[in-house]
Amino acid sequence: MRLHLSLSRNILRHYEILASRGRRSISSAGNVGVWGRHADYDRRNKSSLLAVSASQSQCTKRLKHKGKGRGDDISHLFIPVPIKAREDEINVGEEMAGPLRKDDILRVLNRFYSNEDIKDLARENGLDNYLYQQTFISFRKFCVESGSLPVDLHIIISDVLQGAGHIHDIYPSFMKHAQKIFPHLNCIDDLCKISDLSCPPNWYPEARALNRKIVFHAGPTNSGKTYHAMQQFLSAESGVYCGPLKLLATEVFHSSNKKGTPCDLVTGEERRFGNAEGSSASHVACTVEMTSVSNMYDVAVIDEIQMIKDPQRGWAWTRAFLGLCARELHVCGEAAAIPLIQELALLTGEEVEVRRYKRLTELSIENSALQTLDNVHPGDCIVCFSKRDIHHVSREIERRGHEVAVIYGGLPPGTKLAQAYKFNDPKHPCKILVATDAIGMGINLSIRRVIFHSLIKPNINEKGEKEMETLSVSSALQIAGRAGRYGTQWEHGYVTTMKSEDLSTLRRLLACTPDDIEQAGLHPTADQIELFAFHLPSYTLSNLIDIFVSLCTVDSSLYFMCIMDDFKFLADLIQHIPLQLRSRYVFCCAPINRKMPFVCAMFLKFARQFSQNEPATLEWLCHQVKWPFSTPNTILDLVHLEEVFDVFDLYLWLSYRFQDMFPDGEMVRDLQTELDGMIEAGVAQITRLLKNSDTRTSNTAADNEETFIMDQRKRHTYRDHNMDIPRGSQVLKSGRQEKGAVGRGRLTERLLAQGLLSPKMLAELQREWQQNNYDDEDPPTKPKSPRKRRR
Repeated sequence: MRLHLSLSRNILRHYEILASRGRRSISSAGNVGVWGRHADYDRRNKSSLLAVSASQSQCTKRLKHKGKGRGDDISHLFIPVPIKAREDEINVGEEMAGPLRKDDILRVLNRFYSNEDIKDLARENGLDNYLYQQTFISFRKFCVESGSLPVDLHIIISDVLQGAGHIHDIYPSFMKHAQKIFPHLNCIDDLCKISDLSCPPNWYPEARALNRKIVFHAGPTNSGKTYHAMQQFLSAESGVYCGPLKLLATEVFHSSNKKGTPCDLVTGEERRFGNAEGSSASHVACTVEMTSVSNMYDVAVIDEIQMIKDPQRGWAWTRAFLGLCARELHVCGEAAAIPLIQELALLTGEEVEVRRYKRLTELSIENSALQTLDNVHPGDCIVCFSKRDIHHVSREIERRGHEVAVIYGGLPPGTKLAQAYKFNDPKHPCKILVATDAIGMGINLSIRRVIFHSLIKPNINEKGEKEMETLSVSSALQIAGRAGRYGTQWEHGYVTTMKSEDLSTLRRLLACTPDDIEQAGLHPTADQIELFAFHLPSYTLSNLIDIFVSLCTVDSSLYFMCIMDDFKFLADLIQHIPLQLRSRYVFCCAPINRKMPFVCAMFLKFARQFSQNEPATLEWLCHQVKWPFSTPNTILDLVHLEEVFDVFDLYLWLSYRFQDMFPDGEMVRDLQTELDGMIEAGVAQITRLLKNSDTRTSNTAADNEETFIMDQRKRHTYRDHNMDIPRGSQVLKSGRQEKGAVGRGRLTERLLAQGLLSPKMLAELQREWQQNNYDDEDPPTKPKSPRKRRR
């Protein structure tokens, strides 16, 4: 201990000498002389500090350039790293310069903080107003709470208090502290280089080494463009088909093998071999996200290339187009994508051959709207953009004696295909289809006439916000084009609207040409995020994504950063679970609907099970989802089964990435097939499910389906309270419910909010209730929760 003190004193003796000289100067020369020398010292010290921190200034300029026009938005993404107060047993600074009182320290630090020269200097070295304030708060807390300050800082503050130093002397310690709590100040150049996305073609050297032949098959829906590209695929020695949907990839898988070209299927949840012996085939049909950019192919086909502009998935088309190693690359889609594809090809040094196709059958806009569902005819498809409209329309049509097929995005692929097969079969009595815009791609349908129930559709804007807006030209053309498919019984298609006032808008939309696509989507890779985490180890994955997106350099004339809200939502959801960064990144890439709380809850359980190194077995999964189930009896049962199906999809997706931890993929697939059949049976009887649904609800209603589902789960623990007598019912003085009275309580409002009931349907149910003449001596039986009914 004595040796330690002796060394400390010897090493720092010059500080004592300087301090004593300063004190002697004060006593002999007086205050005026001292502050005169300090004024001269200020100028020399500031000049010296500016020279020392020149490299940091360059980083600051780069950061300012990134945040130009956005104020301190980027800076607010950097979260200060907590610094622990020092608790050394030996306070060397106190031995050398005497003790410091906390109020004296605060007084000096406040003078330091308010000094304009210090602020200017800090700003030049990367500390804008936000970072400067956060650094000072942390620095002040460190100085006040530490049992012993660093020796140099202790002596500097002591000198300032005694008039032998200046507050500028604190700046080096302040900046050193800033670099500890904001590590990006030391590595901003590296972060900017990592996030440089200005030249995506250079990311794929294997593809650049090939002189690829690029053919663009451009045309509207039902023009045969994909057919001609697929002929090249089938005749090649090896090939890959990249589609936007599992349904399309599965269709190519089946048709290729049926035509004698062995083809494998690769989706996020499934791997299937085309060869009977289980070996890999030379042809692959995959979803575009699963495209391999390392395998070599003779022919590659990218379908629906216009989705390169999609705000969430566009990056997958950009990656496939730039990175596929194929001698021939065939892209199919709207002509609006031609200029962008030609620009991208120019950067890769390749030429694009454009082949244009015209529609094979005639499509006519009718002179009048449908106006009433009494006017539906065989081959009609009513297109809706909400489940509320889907269920209302399907029930109304069935009331008129027509059997209805129903297709919407939340249905499993097997159920969609079964409904499509029923509708397409000329011998089946089902002649009417009610669907969402899910029919726009992926399913072959024999439609005579497309009827738009509405032209208002929810959409996601550039900020990731949901908006209600008029259907886009591209979507209107694609959906309307499904009528009159070539090779079906209806080779002349028709299109109209439900409401007369929408017909003129539809005419205008179909007369327009989609605007040229100007930008392709980009997305950070796992490697880039890992490099960011190396430099910023204390930051969360969601925070790293925000910083990456804010710092990245993108050629905005050709590219844009895809919206990553779903990724960040999942990252925040499992942030508290200890996972390695690579595993956390993979989990957050899972394709789940974040607006389905049951699926999100299971996602959380999967991540927790994985972090504990406990395999998620079939037995464990069945216990979590309360398997087995039975055919749904109510709409809520059907909704829950759809959610369970998505949970099984999530399990399968994870099983192909972490096979050891999710080992029972094949058995889960068998359960999923069984569940698909239950959902199919439920959809086939959707009107009966509506009739079976209880009409008792709470006083509040959700505005949309997502809020409804969330509220349902939030209130699960007390959903049965106050439900014995429907709220709003007329109750007699004796406590008995008045005969025939149907209230609007919790469940009714939920069904209305979800779109499973409309006010008109509710009035019908009330009339039916009154006609039943049930015995009202006993109140209606309390509905059981779907989970309680299942064994």
